Amino acid sequence: MYKRKLLLLTLVAAFQMSYAQKKPNIIYIMTDDHSYQTISAYGSKVSKLAPTPNIDRLAKEGILFEKAFVENSLCTPSRAALMTGLYSHQNGQKQLAEGIDSTKVFFSESLHDVGYQTAIVGKWHMSTSPKGFDYYNILDDQGKYYNPTFKSKMTNDKYVQEKGYATKLITQHSLEFLNSRDKNKPFLLMVHHKAPHRNWMPELQYLNLYENTEFPVPENFWDDYVGKGVAAKDQKMTISKDLELVQDLKVGELNAEAKTPYDKFSFMALSGELDRLTPEERVVWDKFYKPRNEKFLKAKLTGKELVLWKYQNYMRDYERVVKSVDDSVGEILDYLDKNPELKENTIVVYTSDQGFYMGEHNYFDKRFMYEESFRTPLLMRYPKGIKAGTQSQALVQNIDFAPTFISMAGAEKSPEMPGNTLEPLFSGKEPKDWRNSLYYHYYDYPAFHLVRKHDGVRTERYKLIHFYGEGGLRAVKTKFQTTPGYREHRVLELLKKVDYIPEAQDINYNELYDLKKDPNEMNNLYGKPGYEKITAELQTRLDQYRQDLNVTKDEY
Repeated sequence: MYKRKLLLLTLVAAFQMSYAQKKPNIIYIMTDDHSYQTISAYGSKVSKLAPTPNIDRLAKEGILFEKAFVENSLCTPSRAALMTGLYSHQNGQKQLAEGIDSTKVFFSESLHDVGYQTAIVGKWHMSTSPKGFDYYNILDDQGKYYNPTFKSKMTNDKYVQEKGYATKLITQHSLEFLNSRDKNKPFLLMVHHKAPHRNWMPELQYLNLYENTEFPVPENFWDDYVGKGVAAKDQKMTISKDLELVQDLKVGELNAEAKTPYDKFSFMALSGELDRLTPEERVVWDKFYKPRNEKFLKAKLTGKELVLWKYQNYMRDYERVVKSVDDSVGEILDYLDKNPELKENTIVVYTSDQGFYMGEHNYFDKRFMYEESFRTPLLMRYPKGIKAGTQSQALVQNIDFAPTFISMAGAEKSPEMPGNTLEPLFSGKEPKDWRNSLYYHYYDYPAFHLVRKHDGVRTERYKLIHFYGEGGLRAVKTKFQTTPGYREHRVLELLKKVDYIPEAQDINYNELYDLKKDPNEMNNLYGKPGYEKITAELQTRLDQYRQDLNVTKDEY
């Protein structure tokens, strides 16, 4: 009897192991605000000066998607689209803070239901708790770079400060999960980095990295926005005017000159990180930044020289933060490579929650439908199913992630998900019935950076953008903005206090770009002779998206 029971248990264990091996493991690595321009696999001049060899391994050993995009270029809406496979207006998360419809099924729940062990580490940044996860260890809100706080089931959902750099700690906790996981089950591990989000605080060992590097200035850095509408001109995300010397460029010595409430707010954003350093760590920080700042203040730069100083130091800090992310990717790939069977059956995905401006149009940040913000990096390695060195030119979007993972796991996709599984593209060939256009919609105004509401459609060659809505405080409409107690309301009250939101005109206009002739989007063709036919075709497509997706009239 004992032998029969032992044999049965052995057979069950063997079946479970076989079952786990059939279903692919998934490691999804997502950074915050990582631009494709700063990944060397994409070949930009900038990335050649600051290479990302570990992220590049995914392209060399798997597939690189040249045309990956988001549906709303903002942190939390992008995360909601990832988890639900739905557009912002479908899942409720249109703005940065509240809004997610927590009754929607998260793809992590779908995978958990079919036997996956599920985990998320790092930045969660949604107003609902993680759903469908056996294990989570997540940052407090945006998280801090230095000695951040995490919460997990082990801390009884209380945030506990840990010693170390956020990127390294997220990697450490991810590897802890991989080491302790149930090896009889397939797994989903989501590695969500805070980096390289503003305000780009480097790991201390990399403070001096790229200090003597001069990064190339983008061709359209000095964009004067001629031909574009007021949205392109009246935002608050230019390097020349809006990139802050204290908060962003770490010239803390200027705090003594802080005169306005916004100056003080900017200093608080920097000190909120620096106050977390230990005395020993602060010595290292000061050893680098103090001499640099003294030299800068002594130079008394103005005009173009000041703008270029800001650009170069923005780029250096950003790339330093990316270096730690690349290290992290290398650690995870090395872990898999030490176990060939695990490597073979694990798909590793690297992406960002959206793109980011590295000086194009004189911008930093994201939000706009212009290419550098709309487009996001996407690389995957899956030795079992993707040939090394594959490239895809297909139009893909972050609403495709959930359907992809659900399909690969053998789970059932919800009929309301508008996206497609990316599996047919793994060969590098594009199916005849693959989409030939994308829909985009940005809602978060008035808010930080004051980018106006807009939606639009992009095809392989053309892009039509529709900017709309009331200006200034007249645009405040949602219950999250108008009702005390919500975070959107608190942020809005803060912005009012520092006079951040000026009076602005109501808008309703379009912009049209030929991405083949004008990849830098400098020449707005809307209304120009000879473009009547393509304009009409794109408008028809845009109207069809709005109708098919049930976008209500007050949303455009």
